Amino acid sequence: MTGAEARGVIFDMDGVLIDSGAHHRAAWAALLEDEGVTCEDSAWRLTIGRPAEEAVALLLGRTLPPEEARRLAERKREHYARFAGRGVQTIAGVSAFVSELQRLGVKRAVATSATRRDVDRLLGELGLLTRFDAVVSADDVRWGKPNPEVYLRAAQGLELRPSECLVFEDALVGVHAARNAGMRVIGVTTAHTGRELIQAGAERAIANFEGFAWPV
Repeated sequence: MTGAEARGVIFDMDGVLIDSGAHHRAAWAALLEDEGVTCEDSAWRLTIGRPAEEAVALLLGRTLPPEEARRLAERKREHYARFAGRGVQTIAGVSAFVSELQRLGVKRAVATSATRRDVDRLLGELGLLTRFDAVVSADDVRWGKPNPEVYLRAAQGLELRPSECLVFEDALVGVHAARNAGMRVIGVTTAHTGRELIQAGAERAIANFEGFAWPV
């Protein structure tokens, strides 16, 4: 399938639509400081693309009871909200690209490991929320990425077959999820290198959406 044959585009949110990586890193660092845990600076990459309830156990390096995982995940989200309150920005060129898709009648969805609360707040502040036909968040799925559920639900929301969808992802687990769903993927190098994303299954990688046009 070529880009011209794709009928829908599905975007991850963090690192693809919004440049929130710095806020997430700061939030995880604050949580680790709360817990008196020291990790390598690169350890936060274990969390990329995963729901916070799953990511916190990986970051701490131990199995957590579900109640403790939820408590720590909520505290991380509180830290994130505090940092994000300083303002977020879109990934360069993405607003124009989404507008072009909308003008051309290409269906658009968001499939993210973030909560619906964060999706509504962040995309709402940036004026992007109403420009998507479907939004699937961590609140809408049972399994997080790399399980394909979030992408399969997004395709259902667009009333398209998975093979008709093109995904933009910055996380390796997200690339795996989209590929597991039977979708094409283009990587965005905000969290991983282009080589890492392609090795994970992306067909190519881009730094941002500046000058990016449809069809791909």
